[in-house]
Amino acid sequence: MRDAVTSLIRNYDITGRYLDRNAIDSLKSYFATGMARIQAAALITSNAAGIVRQAGLQLFDENPELIRPGGNAYTTRRYAACLRDMDYYLRYASYALVAADTDVLDERVLEGLRETYNSLGVPSGPTVRGIQIMKDIVKAEAAAAGIADTSFLDQPFDYMSRELGENDL
Repeated sequence: MRDAVTSLIRNYDITGRYLDRNAIDSLKSYFATGMARIQAAALITSNAAGIVRQAGLQLFDENPELIRPGGNAYTTRRYAACLRDMDYYLRYASYALVAADTDVLDERVLEGLRETYNSLGVPSGPTVRGIQIMKDIVKAEAAAAGIADTSFLDQPFDYMSRELGENDL
């Protein structure tokens, strides 16, 4: 797993260049948001169960067919698996937030997911919607906790949504 700093240095090292103004500006931006990233990760950690529960309720309220007979979250076992997966996405989003890098999402979440979901017949639309609902909840809670600029919170959630949405699961 890489973070914003190691990724930047790696890219400059591969090309044999010194850090230029763009690199220095990227590092300044990363460190300027560091405390907010840590606060957001702590907020997610302390409220993970509630975030997942609230997102699940909203998702199933918007898409009740998912929990009806024949739906992908029908039966207690499938419902629990859906919430488990949402928790998984949230946990890895918190890692990516701290790292300011989506590398961990590729390595630990997205690689192999297409094949797994295809084999299980899991549609991508509700998955993407669940991730976006969690993003909205996290951003609202972060703002309520006093994190002024929550725009950095979009990155991991939008990345997973984009990757899952572009790939026909």
